[in-house]
Amino acid sequence: MGVLCALAATIIWSGNFIVARGLGGHFPPVQLAWFRWLTATVILLPFAFRNLARERRQIKSNLGFLSLTALIGITVFNTLIYIAGRYTTALNLALIATFTPIFLLLLSRIFLGEAITLRKTAGIAIAVFGVVSLVTKGDYSRLAALDLNIGDLGMLVASGLFAAYSILVGKKPRELGQTAFLTATFVLGLIFLTPWALWEILSGNRAVFTAPAVGAILYIGIGASLISFLLWNRAVLLIGPARSGFIYYSLPLFSGIEALLILGETVTMAHIYSGFCIIAGIIVATNPFDRK
Repeated sequence: MGVLCALAATIIWSGNFIVARGLGGHFPPVQLAWFRWLTATVILLPFAFRNLARERRQIKSNLGFLSLTALIGITVFNTLIYIAGRYTTALNLALIATFTPIFLLLLSRIFLGEAITLRKTAGIAIAVFGVVSLVTKGDYSRLAALDLNIGDLGMLVASGLFAAYSILVGKKPRELGQTAFLTATFVLGLIFLTPWALWEILSGNRAVFTAPAVGAILYIGIGASLISFLLWNRAVLLIGPARSGFIYYSLPLFSGIEALLILGETVTMAHIYSGFCIIAGIIVATNPFDRK
């Protein structure tokens, strides 16, 4: 069940990358993040209000933990991805995103005491090879031509932050229910993001709301925020952050499939064997047939 939750979250997030690329240069990145989380919070609050009221004492006593989780996972992580997308290429973003499961594996070892086994290491190697093959289309000489810049650094930091967020989710206080925890982090993250968005507006970068922009915000607000984070948090609690992180390797694969269906991009043999490598790496690393 945990594997399916992580997989579903990753599928939805793969669409978020396509939306982000489509809005790149047309919508200010911080305001895009702000409207994304506003949408998710507004939709979630009516269903979560009773949980928040019932667990208000637990929320107050864990406010520091919730604030840190919200700042890392809601305020900064996704906003950095939108900012990075303005300065670097999709190839670089896809390659650097593969560091997320590696960060998760290391942090899980440090903070949760999870062992780094030979099976996990082999799974990482196979999945990384699959991702590199996918984004380079089998032409590995393209790696030598990568032009690293500030956007790449931002994406690397974002990958580490998502790993840290996943570790924090795994350490969620038991007295906090899933709904109250998710809603509190959404609200706090939105509060922390507001001064940043205001600064962006005062700097002269104002959002222009077109029909595609509104549709994209609704998608990332409901799908990539509310539904995906609910599924991801559930997966982390069921199978742990490290195993969930390995499934994150499938994100470029699903992005490619969606690009084929939505954008009409062609499929090559490199796409096919890359997909097999990614899936094989995930199976080797996570052992999804384990009933955990």
